[in-house]
Order: sequence, then structure tokens, then C-alpha cells
Amino acid sequence: MSQEPQTEVSLQPEEGWHCLHVFYRWNRRVLAAMSPQEKFDGQEALVEVLPPAQGAPQRFQLSVVWGPKADWALMMLDPDPLKIDAVHQRVMSSPLGQALEVVWSFVSLTEVSEYVPTVEQYAKRLVEQGEDPNSPSYQAKVKAYAQRESAMRRQRLYPELPPWPVTCFYPMNKKRIPGANWFALPFEERNRLMTEHGHTGMKFGGKVTQLITVGVGLDDWEWGVTLWARNPQFLKEIVYTMRFDEASAVYAEFGPFYTSFVTTAREMLRHCRVLEAT
Repeated sequence: MSQEPQTEVSLQPEEGWHCLHVFYRWNRRVLAAMSPQEKFDGQEALVEVLPPAQGAPQRFQLSVVWGPKADWALMMLDPDPLKIDAVHQRVMSSPLGQALEVVWSFVSLTEVSEYVPTVEQYAKRLVEQGEDPNSPSYQAKVKAYAQRESAMRRQRLYPELPPWPVTCFYPMNKKRIPGANWFALPFEERNRLMTEHGHTGMKFGGKVTQLITVGVGLDDWEWGVTLWARNPQFLKEIVYTMRFDEASAVYAEFGPFYTSFVTTAREMLRHCRVLEAT
């Protein structure tokens, strides 16, 4: 009896990582019914899995959410989506899991946007802008871009999370309505609009950095935007400024914004008053 050939199955993307944002809220009634010892034991168990000592995702970030939309949040990235989900499952099955509610989440993948130019496309754009391809200025610009292009692409696919204290996450879509259908525009026009949008964002270098992940086919929103800032003020400034770009003003729609402050599991528990003395 013949057997069908085995096909290798992998959950790892050909390039890039899986990403999960998940936002939790404490159920205060459940917490109030727990004894101090139960809460203490639960706290120690939760600290052990945030992040886990073994099997931790490649990137892990915990933060305390500012405002009553949620109490705290996790952002995790890894080639294996089950490794990411295992952290969430350990959280919910821990002794304090009965006092936790998930209020929002977003599943996505890292990607290099189709609007990030290759070296050849960048060089062509310089010529279109009036640069002489035989000039030292042109040669220097192309060489500089070639040196940083590889690093840019790697940062988008396998990002290092910045050591900045403030983070903000929001999902977004591109509109599909008469007169403002992003997906009906030719690529050249979309590329022009995104180039303008990118130039606006560059003005905030050193103040804000971002990671855009794609949820198309995976979740309810098409993209997720994660911002990190040196100060909350810079989040307000960059989002306000970039909304005047045509790519945003005409074609973008946004979901809920979650702003939070990066911290540790123990500090989160202390801040959320899960246990007064730690």
C-alpha cells in the first residue's frame, strides 16, 4: 500500500517574525476574593512566566497601560507563533489567570513595506529629482543608502525594541470608499504618497521610532503601528503632524490607541496594586 509523500510543515515565515499584542485588565472582584497568600503565590508564579526563564520569544515587552482601557500589555515577536501563544496561555493558566481578562489583541507579521525602495529604485529617484548620475553627490548618496538599506530591512523583519520608556499601539486600515479607495490607486501614486508620509516621520528621528506589522488575512485590521518615544509628548506630536499627509488624511482609518509605559512584571503588579507589599 503506497503512502502519500510527507510534506514538511512549518509555521515559521519565509522571512520575518510573528507578532502578538495583547492587552489585559484585572478583575478586581476576583482579586478581592483572594487571600493575601494566594495573591502573593500568584504574583511569584506570574513573574516566572513574564518572560519565561526558558522558551521565551525572541522579543518580549511588558508595559503598564495609561488609562482605563486596559491595565497592562504584552508585545511578543518570534519565528514560532506557538511559542508566543504559550506565554499567553501560561499567563491565563497561572494562579492569577482567573483574575485576568483580555480586552484587546492583534495578531500580525513583520514585513518590509513594498514602498521601501531598493538601491536601484533609490538611485532612479535621485535622477528624477535632478541629480546628475555622474556627480560625486549622486555617488555618495547612493553609496550611503546601499550601506543602510540592508540594516533597515533587517530592522523591519527582525526588530530590536528600543530602550525607550513610552510605547503606543494602534491598528489601521486603508480606505476602500468611492473617491478614496487606496487599493484602486496605481502603485506609482501610492508610492508617492507613502514617500511623502515617510519624509514627515523622519523629522522625529531620535524622538520616536516605529514598527509596522501586517495583519492582512490574520486579524480584523490590516496593519498595526507600534511607536516608541522618549517622552509621551512626542507621540502626540508625530501622530498629529503625520495626519496632515495625504496618505493619512484621505486614505487612513484608525482603531483604538493604547499608550503604555515599559516596565517589568514585578513593577506592573506593584503599580496595579495586585499586592501592596512586594
